[in-house]
Amino acid sequence: MFNHEIERMRAALRDCAYCPWVCHVNRTRGERGVCGSGAGFQIGAIVNHHGEEPVFGGEHGICNIFFSRCNLHCIYCQNYEISRNRGAVVEHDLTLAEIVARVERILDCGVTHVGFVSPSHMIPQMRAIISALHHRGRHPTIVMNTGGYDCGETLRALETEIDVYLPDLKYMDPDLAFRYSGARDYPQVATRALVEMVRQTGITPEFDDHGFIRRGVIVRHLVLPGAVDNSIGVLRFLAEEISPQIYVSLMAQYHPTPPVQDHPLLARTVTAEEYNQVLDAADRLGFTHGFIQELTSAGHYLPEFSRPQPFG
Repeated sequence: MFNHEIERMRAALRDCAYCPWVCHVNRTRGERGVCGSGAGFQIGAIVNHHGEEPVFGGEHGICNIFFSRCNLHCIYCQNYEISRNRGAVVEHDLTLAEIVARVERILDCGVTHVGFVSPSHMIPQMRAIISALHHRGRHPTIVMNTGGYDCGETLRALETEIDVYLPDLKYMDPDLAFRYSGARDYPQVATRALVEMVRQTGITPEFDDHGFIRRGVIVRHLVLPGAVDNSIGVLRFLAEEISPQIYVSLMAQYHPTPPVQDHPLLARTVTAEEYNQVLDAADRLGFTHGFIQELTSAGHYLPEFSRPQPFG
């Protein structure tokens, strides 16, 4: 079952160059690139997730597939239990059939969206899952929920497979990108990727009769403590180089995780003054579509991937 998808996936992983690191490792022979990932389906969790923006399924939620590992090194990542590039992580080595069966059980509960979380280093695996679902007669809205560090060429190859792009745009400050995520070129890479996403889907999303998104781009930005200027730089790029009509999700949910509990800046949450400065900038720049969070959201979105239901 699904032999064609698996063969195509393994062939693609013999020379892995899908993300901006362009490692050219043969993952089928046990070689590991920057992400530290193998050639199988290493999954952190498959869950019916209710913590996303309301346009993703509303009360039904979204079926999110969390891949383990990552192509970034964000020292503050809330998913650190599954996202570390080296060492032990919480992960499940599932077969394609097992993944599809779990997804179908969630879809049978009325869920209409399937999201792939942090898939930039697992593009062949993501494509295999999408293809297998289609062969089963399942055609949910496919969401690519990415950290933003993506290759434009890879994204162009996904044009007929991805319905909704949900990228982060984390940094306009390359020094901050290097210190916090190990990728000094993040601003230039992520902005090019975003331009390609917008080219594919346009600025204005398409919604169904229930208000759920069916096609488009929503840009997420997590406001970090002590980094207001960076956040305003992100908004300025979006307004001036893309459009102030693009949908933006400004998140206040940052909460320090154990790896940064002693960090001079990241060991605290965002203050009301910091978040309000970012919201004021969004108003000045003309943004009218999107989502904001209450400051009390800090700590509400911390998963525990060692539990069957990581998000409680």
